This record gives sequence, C-alpha cells and structure tokens, in this order.
Amino acid sequence: MTATILDGKAIAAKVRKEVAERASAFRIRHGRLVGLEVVLVGDDAASVVYTRNKAKACEEAGMRGVLHRMPASSSTQDVLAKVRGLVADASVDGVLVQLPLPKHIDTTAVLDAVAPEKDVDGFHPVNVGRLASGRPCLVSCTPAGCMRLLDETGVSLAGARAVVVGRSTIVGKPMAQLLLARDATVTIAHSKTRDLGDVVREAEIVVAAVGRPALVRGDWIRPGAVVIDVGINRNDDGKLVGDVDFAGAVERASWITPVPGGVGPMTIAMLLANTVQAAEAAVAS
Repeated sequence: MTATILDGKAIAAKVRKEVAERASAFRIRHGRLVGLEVVLVGDDAASVVYTRNKAKACEEAGMRGVLHRMPASSSTQDVLAKVRGLVADASVDGVLVQLPLPKHIDTTAVLDAVAPEKDVDGFHPVNVGRLASGRPCLVSCTPAGCMRLLDETGVSLAGARAVVVGRSTIVGKPMAQLLLARDATVTIAHSKTRDLGDVVREAEIVVAAVGRPALVRGDWIRPGAVVIDVGINRNDDGKLVGDVDFAGAVERASWITPVPGGVGPMTIAMLLANTVQAAEAAVAS
C-alpha cells in the first residue's frame, strides 16, 4: 500500500475560495470589509514573515488585514491598551496577537484581553471551555485545519480509534476535543507515554503534534490509517521534516500529509475562515 497524499496547498486554496465568497457576500450585505487586525510586538524574523503573510492572505480574500507593529520595549500595559482598543472597534471582526511575545510581557493577560467573539486564534479560555462543552465557538486554527483535511479523505470518524500525539493547548488538546465531537474514540499520547509505539499501532487516525522529528516511526502506523503530521522541524541536514517518519509511514497509511505542504497551508486558511465566521456572528447577534 502507498498512501494518497493529502495536498494541504490545494485544500487550503479551496478554503480560501470559500472564504472569499463569504467575505464578498458580507461586504455587499453590510457595506464594509471583514476586518482582521494583527498585533506584532518586536522584530522576531519568523513572526514578521508570518504576520505579513496573514495580512496578505486577507487582502487576497477580499478582506481587510492590518498589521500593527509595536517595539520590543513595549510594556504589558502598552500591548493591553492596543488590544483593548482594537476589540472596542466595531469594524474589527478578528484580533490576533502574534506569538511569542517578548519574555517581559504577560502573555496570558494579553491573550485574555482579546474578546472571545473576536478571538480568531481560538486561544481565549472562554472559547477553550466552549469547545470542551460542545458549544459553538472559534476553534484554534491548526486543529480546525486538521479536521478539514480529515474531512477531505471521506473517512468516517464516528467510532474510529484516534490517537493524538501531543498535548499542547494550541493543537493537541483542541484536536482531541474536535475528534471527540465527531464521535471518534480518542487517546491523547505524548513523548512520555509508555510503549508509545503500541498505542499508535492501535490508531485508525494518527495526529502527530509533539515537535520531535520522526518521533512516530513508520512501522508504528497501522495499515490503512490516516496520518496527519502537524510537526515542522529541521533535521540535522537542515531539511524541514515532520513528527512522522514519512518514508516509512507512506508505505502503510491510506492517507498522509506531507511536510511541508500538508497542515501548514491550512492554518492561515482557517484563520481567514474564523475571521469571516466572527464577522457573520457579530452582525447576527
């Protein structure tokens, strides 16, 4: 068996097209653009690239994407003032604070200042709680993207045994909640799980999000399993690789995401979808 590759670039393009259609309908109906405001504190090179890409993606989807750059010397109060001002602006539908923030800034306080209804990253504790309670909410973009990838396979999740390798609040935990909501039988594992290989071998759905290159070995993959690799790591040769041994897993899985080009492109696409969702919910309330 050789797995079918889940092309994240192509699926993300479909999502962006859907978002553009919804954003256009919103503009026609309400006379303004859907608006996302991104706050970047400091000059971290990767963060600069990410935030520019997010603003550009908004423009390409017919939305307003504004980047607010603040100096690394900004205080927690400075950042809180900026975030609260954006939250109070009725023309702003989504507010995103690019992480990581400088170490001297209280990240929790800043993220909590983003109103749940404008929290397009899905990090606010209210949205986390709503997800755990099975209530409608804005969901963290990467796990939301993983679910869209799973949907594209056509594989039924109801009753399926799923293993999420990783327990972060950004990916692992919300991913498990989303799978549970779709009636999968879910196990959360991690780097310290005893007999991790045996746990993974039971899974019909594997989501790897632990941040260790090739932690999940190819011979751990159950024949016919669907493998979603969230990891983005650099190996000793400087090559981008995932958390799964792709060469081994591709010979056993039915579907698998590549790294790069799998989950990565979905994250910004789902950010755009969250922003449109926030805009639509605001005018409906």
